[in-house]
Amino acid sequence: MLTDPTQIWTRPDGYVITTDKAHLEIETVYQFLHHDSYWVKGISRVLVEKSVENSSLCYGIYQGNPTEEGEYKQVGFARVVTDFVRYAWLGDVFVLPDHRGKGLSKWLMGIIVEHPYLKGVSFHLGTQDAHTLYQQFGFQPLANPENRLARPLDLSVVSKAYENKK
Repeated sequence: MLTDPTQIWTRPDGYVITTDKAHLEIETVYQFLHHDSYWVKGISRVLVEKSVENSSLCYGIYQGNPTEEGEYKQVGFARVVTDFVRYAWLGDVFVLPDHRGKGLSKWLMGIIVEHPYLKGVSFHLGTQDAHTLYQQFGFQPLANPENRLARPLDLSVVSKAYENKK
């Protein structure tokens, strides 16, 4: 497993992105995914926690710097699941509504696709409404989609696996 130290990026307007999972406000991520996302609406907090824990990289966007003294608030998130060689999946990307329109999504995507171990890796994602954002960063419709298969998500089955581990 890749064990590079966590990274941090700061903008002049006070927004910060870091890959340090210790600063993630899981409640913020859970509330957005559970209530506001179209892709996993209704997901349990336990499954959000496990998805973060098991992801290769998580990116938190903050208003304020979570690594310094003072106030900060998480305003966005993305996670990457990857082998750091051939394949990466980008998911759970969001910026809270009050912070949209400030270029945070573009800044985040630029940071993700420029990661030294992700630069040339084949990236996949699903989106209903952000095609133009992702296309700016080299994402394209699938070539030969007839050769691709997917097994649909069943949160009830996944939940049972974690309930049995209690």
